[in-house]
Amino acid sequence: MSAENSITVDVVSDVVCPWCFIGQKRLDKAIAAVGDVGVHVRWRPFQLDPTIPQGGMDRRQYMLGKFGSEERIRQIHARIEPLGEAEGIHFAFGAIKVAPNTLDAHRVIRWAGAAGEDLQSRLVRRLFQLNFEEGANLGDHAVLVEAAREAGMDASVVETLLPTDADVDAVRNEIATASRMGITGVPCFLLEGKYAVMGAQDADTLADAIRQVAQAKARGELETAI
Repeated sequence: MSAENSITVDVVSDVVCPWCFIGQKRLDKAIAAVGDVGVHVRWRPFQLDPTIPQGGMDRRQYMLGKFGSEERIRQIHARIEPLGEAEGIHFAFGAIKVAPNTLDAHRVIRWAGAAGEDLQSRLVRRLFQLNFEEGANLGDHAVLVEAAREAGMDASVVETLLPTDADVDAVRNEIATASRMGITGVPCFLLEGKYAVMGAQDADTLADAIRQVAQAKARGELETAI
């Protein structure tokens, strides 16, 4: 497939964002719908709450502090769950016991990207599943190492690097860059580094955006990417 008929989509997301999980599923559908366009996906970091301590927090207490009441939390979950079911996601919010700091998860995602976009996407999908469908703690290094192994990474390397500060600054800098670009919520889909589609848009909307940007690129109409 020619470079003129392909585009890059940078997905700015956090692995504890339920809308990002829904967005990932919808992006997969959109890519399948534009089979004549080569779509290269790169996952970029964002932290919904970087103030969560390294060891994480009790999720129930964290959610109460954020939303104020059990009833409000139930309303939020009740809104998201059917949307997830429509995309094949079985949200198990009650199984999630820890609200993790996701910095280390984003480091592993970054390392996966260095090994290839398909591997990176496999890892991201697995991390979403672990958190939202299995209630795993994404701040636990053992969970991250096993997810990396399942995705096809060299788990021993991940296990060695996680306790160090490797790429901590690089991930934080990427998050800061997203902030400077005006990204305040996720998911955000950046097409060819220039055009942003905000939120977990439906697959048709994403597919249309991909087609339009790919066609503009083929005509040489895109401005220089950011």
